[in-house]
Amino acid sequence: MSSTTNSPQLPDLDRTTPKEPEMPEALPPADSPSTEQADTPADETAAPAGAADTPADTAGRPAEAAGAPTEEAGAPTGTADTPTGTADASDEIAGAGAETVDASTGGAVTSAQAEDEATLTEDRAAPAGQAAAAQDVSATQAAAAAERDEKAPGGQETEESLAAEADREPGDSTAAPEDPAPEKDPASEASPAAQGDPAPKEDPGTDAAPTARGWRAKHPVAARNVACTVTTLAAVLVLFALLMPNEPDRFRPAVFLRLPVEAIFGAAVLMVLPKTLRLVTAILAGLSLGAMTVLNLLDLGFNEFLGRGFNVVLDWVLFDDARTYLEDSMGKAGAVAVVIAVIVLVIAVFVLMALSVVRLANLLGRHSGRATRATLVAGTVWVACSALGVQFAGVQFAARSTAGAVQNRVDRVQATLKDEAEFAKIAKKDAFAKTPPAQLVPDLRGKDVIFAFIESYGRSAIEDPIMAPGVDATLDDKTAALTEAGYSAKSGWLTSATYGGSSWLGHSTFLSGLWISNQARYRTVTAGEHLTLTGAFQKAGAWRTVGIMPGIQKNWPEGKFYGLDNVYDSRELGYQGPKFSWSTMPDQYALSAYQRLEHGKKRDKPLMSEIILTSSHQPWAPIPKTIPWDEVGDGSVYKDIQKDGKKPSDVFYDSTKVKEEYGKSIEYSVTSLIDYVVKYGDKNTVLVFLGDHQPLARVSGNHASRDVPVSIVAHDKSVLDKIDDWNWTEGLKPDDSAPVWRMDSFRDRFLTAYGSTPHP
Repeated sequence: MSSTTNSPQLPDLDRTTPKEPEMPEALPPADSPSTEQADTPADETAAPAGAADTPADTAGRPAEAAGAPTEEAGAPTGTADTPTGTADASDEIAGAGAETVDASTGGAVTSAQAEDEATLTEDRAAPAGQAAAAQDVSATQAAAAAERDEKAPGGQETEESLAAEADREPGDSTAAPEDPAPEKDPASEASPAAQGDPAPKEDPGTDAAPTARGWRAKHPVAARNVACTVTTLAAVLVLFALLMPNEPDRFRPAVFLRLPVEAIFGAAVLMVLPKTLRLVTAILAGLSLGAMTVLNLLDLGFNEFLGRGFNVVLDWVLFDDARTYLEDSMGKAGAVAVVIAVIVLVIAVFVLMALSVVRLANLLGRHSGRATRATLVAGTVWVACSALGVQFAGVQFAARSTAGAVQNRVDRVQATLKDEAEFAKIAKKDAFAKTPPAQLVPDLRGKDVIFAFIESYGRSAIEDPIMAPGVDATLDDKTAALTEAGYSAKSGWLTSATYGGSSWLGHSTFLSGLWISNQARYRTVTAGEHLTLTGAFQKAGAWRTVGIMPGIQKNWPEGKFYGLDNVYDSRELGYQGPKFSWSTMPDQYALSAYQRLEHGKKRDKPLMSEIILTSSHQPWAPIPKTIPWDEVGDGSVYKDIQKDGKKPSDVFYDSTKVKEEYGKSIEYSVTSLIDYVVKYGDKNTVLVFLGDHQPLARVSGNHASRDVPVSIVAHDKSVLDKIDDWNWTEGLKPDDSAPVWRMDSFRDRFLTAYGSTPHP
């Protein structure tokens, strides 16, 4: 018996061994029907010559021999078709054993004989199992040889491969592994062709659906859900852009439930184009739609702050002012962060819009038949609803918002270019251009005249129920203080050329007598020699003309146009205190500096001064406090006041708080100005002050008027007698009965009232 524990037992050489089954001379090829469908015991137990191991060979390979019983227990393919096989061999061995028992004396079987008989049974069963295993291995070897023949050049095996094959033994699973079953593609398994169903017919010209690969092939359900979600988002984004209004008060849910004609027309165009041209057209359409979206967002911002839409010709220069405003309000780091965020947003709008249109265009190409039918139905519905004027929630269902917006912008561009040429001609005409100096404002000779602008001082400050109580009380109190000091005042209304911002447009309109409603007009008029109200005093030669400009932080060449002998900007007023948000210094300090630098000095001429007060500039936090004039000093005293004030973020985004703080800022500016006149004015002081524009819509309300208050204060009653026919209201608060004039009409009215003679 072999020394290897798991090897087959060797037969007893003293005993008669049953006759071995006869082996066939040749084995059919591995893939022949005779091998795959063997139904006879002879086929199942057959093995090629030399395949059966001798006991000596088996003893030398214990691990390989141990695999033979496993293959028998697992019912190899070659023996699975019939109930015979090794069982037949066992029956034959059992018969031989019976003959041996009969041959023994007395029919009795000893224990030693029983042991020998069991050994004989194992020895006879082992060759049968080995023969079946050898048959399977031979089939595998034949397949491997065929594969090598295909791969090897000329169909010849190399010596190395033949040597490796010769080393393989029957039953060695590592030498001849079974080919694993090919994995099934989920996408092909789910397709009709894979299931045996005929493939659906596609419409002519329909693009083929993209082949699922990567994670889409491994997770087809998740891929379909993601694709549907992305397509839905793309459609929503495109529809939002097509239906998006450009005014804040028009944002309502019903606006986005309309049917845009641009979507119908775009789908019809994309469907008839070939694939490449459709892709290019979709990208261009997406970029165009992205540009319209950005312009609509700019319209929203401009309507919110300036009460008008964005002018694509003129308003680009305002972005630098916006950046400066952000730096003054939020600091340089905050301004940089906002600018970066805006740039990223703009890029994202263009990219997402282009990708969305391309995705929808590809969808139309893959389903052109259904898309064509849907487009025809949508077009019919749009035409019918447009003709019948169908509305939902007061909104026209058949929409053409984008087409209308494009046409509106084209019209505005054409109007801007035409207006710029026409205004150049208007600016050259001036009723007082040739008036001799001696005939300019003769009735104000010897008077110290101050023209003061209060930032964002609009009609809403006097009439809004939230702001009016505090502002009106301040105006009444200061009227009483002026009366007590011997002054009189009259007030009316002017309609500003700007709204919510661009203060320089209001200043130039008031002083030039021209309607300066945009940047092009401002550049045109300031580049010329049109006579301004302040310039008339300079031209008369009887006044020293100065400007107090705390909001100017760089060189200001417009000072020459306004006829100012000297301009004090924020760098020349000597302020050593903190900024109050955008405002570089409190109004009280600016007036104190004016008194120190000009008004309080001895001079040989009276003063004509233009003063810009900025403490009521947005965001109206923090707000300075009025302090005794002798404590103002260099402004260092305002450090604690600024630190204790409110933060802009706590005020600006709350509709009620922002109104309250705006009203307080107007109260502060009016108080500072009137207190200055009462303290430092005299019998020759004449004050003309007004607001430059209304505050932004968040404060003044949507569609608020552009009216601002204007008042004239004088110690000499004859000064106010000159304007009796204006029918202004007594005091600092104009009432509803006071006349409302366009701001550009004030210059000529004022010059005429005080004795100027027109000379066109």
